Amino acid sequence: MSKILMVGPAWVGDMVMAQTLFKLIRQKDPHAVMEVLAPAWSFPLLNRMPEVSAAIPLALTHGQLGLGERYRLGKSLRDCGYTQAIVLPNSWKSALVPFWAKIPKRTGWVGEGRFFLLNDVRYGKSRYPLMIEQLMALGLDRGAALPSSYPYPNLIVSQDMCNASLLKQNLLVGSKPILALCPGAEFGPSKCWPAEYFAEVARSKIKQGWQVWLFGSVKDRVIAEQIMQLTDQQCINLAGRTSLDEAIDLLSLVTSVLTNDSGLMHVAAALQKPLIALYGSTSPSFTPPLSDKARELKLNLACQPCFERTCRYQHYRCMRELTPDQVLSMMDT
Repeated sequence: MSKILMVGPAWVGDMVMAQTLFKLIRQKDPHAVMEVLAPAWSFPLLNRMPEVSAAIPLALTHGQLGLGERYRLGKSLRDCGYTQAIVLPNSWKSALVPFWAKIPKRTGWVGEGRFFLLNDVRYGKSRYPLMIEQLMALGLDRGAALPSSYPYPNLIVSQDMCNASLLKQNLLVGSKPILALCPGAEFGPSKCWPAEYFAEVARSKIKQGWQVWLFGSVKDRVIAEQIMQLTDQQCINLAGRTSLDEAIDLLSLVTSVLTNDSGLMHVAAALQKPLIALYGSTSPSFTPPLSDKARELKLNLACQPCFERTCRYQHYRCMRELTPDQVLSMMDT
């Protein structure tokens, strides 16, 4: 029986997409045990992935070296019986724990001078245009062809989880359809649709009898408050008021989602929610929402995708020229 230590990524969207790899391995070996080494914030995601047997906390912040902590953790894992480690991030420090755990097979893409830490180094990542393809390739033998169809992420939420989150947030779900707006993006303003555009869509749907719920982190409170003001406080503002656990559970109850290219976009897709994803500086050619119910809306300006956090020209045309009318028209089809 194979027992694999997965070293997980440090971003919400990337962790959701990693479930495609977990599913692929489970298809290959139904008895494989997969444990994920990851930051504790990601446990709400991992706990909703039935392929994951256990989550192991990495008590370090993003970017923190923490050599002593990584060594102690690696040493503590030596007797856990892992047959392989798969390192999803590209940094050399992410490969330290499997190396110090003395896991016999340590797989990962070449990157950041970590040849001596990995002994199953993979080359040619550029052959795989999608991030999920790059992730899945690590779960296959070197040079093996990817499957013709990919298993999409699918987060499992129970009714008890939903009820607990509704109770905590003092929310009711009646007969009205619910539109979720996810107006933030951790990456930066170049991925964010304007607040007034979100508000225009919200006002239109409220007139049609919909509820509108705003989702996001503490960092998204400013844009959420702007939307609240522009809609005369008619939305329900959950931005910065929910844990990731609660956000996942509440998103599972909505009717449809309008979102920037963000971690919550990937969460909504993995919950099989009908969604419209807005792309500006980034591209669905690399990290699309992985769902048959998702649709993308983007322009084709000469300057996009630039993959920059802020617009080098300061005009943000790639987002500003995506109009609310275009979104509302897509919602009606």
